[in-house]
Amino acid sequence: MTSTAGSAGPTDATTPPPSEGGRGPGEGTAREGSGAAGTGRLRRRFSPAERWVHRTTGALMLVCVATAGFLYVPQLAELVGRRYLVVTVHEWSGLLLPVPVLAGLASRHFRADLGRLNRFFPHDKEWLRAVRRRDARPESRPAGKFNAGQKIYAAWIAGAVLVMVGTGLLMWFTGFAPLVWRTSATFLHDWLALAIGVVLLGHIGMAYADPEARRGMRTGSVERAWARREHSEWREDDS
Repeated sequence: MTSTAGSAGPTDATTPPPSEGGRGPGEGTAREGSGAAGTGRLRRRFSPAERWVHRTTGALMLVCVATAGFLYVPQLAELVGRRYLVVTVHEWSGLLLPVPVLAGLASRHFRADLGRLNRFFPHDKEWLRAVRRRDARPESRPAGKFNAGQKIYAAWIAGAVLVMVGTGLLMWFTGFAPLVWRTSATFLHDWLALAIGVVLLGHIGMAYADPEARRGMRTGSVERAWARREHSEWREDDS
């Protein structure tokens, strides 16, 4: 180990900067060796506010899907019987769906992650090409904090929720729109609800296939080795 006294200039000039997804020489050792014992191998992924938004939105979404099932499947409807109560729970849980996201905007971490979700980079296109080739190797699927699939899912589910709320309001307040609008809203609401149910099942299935990703949403932290492998373009200072 060499002394750094009097050699700051040459060292700065010859040491390459850390890459977009990696770390500079010695950076991992310094970070992983600092902090409380047993925490150096972890990296923060989500703030408490982000986890609260995800859990609350997920709970409301599941209530919407479950009550929709009891409303549209006769065999399930017979198990409940109290249709008016189910309709009321379904309407209010749907109306409240955007609220957690709007409340989360008060968190700078949540706003920063929304910005990441809304941007596509060259490595995202590479990730999608690898998916199309069915190449599952991590090195073939570079990703930042969120991969391209997560970005597409977030955009799709956000748009679907807005459409569901809009069509649901047309169905709820029948006196504010002509019959043809209400009929079209009912058709779109029903079929989009089915699509959301299928997409949610896929989302839950993929989450259960990746315990470390679930741990990140549950505790807020993930293994650094997992982050380097699955999100190679996620910079160390991108918390």
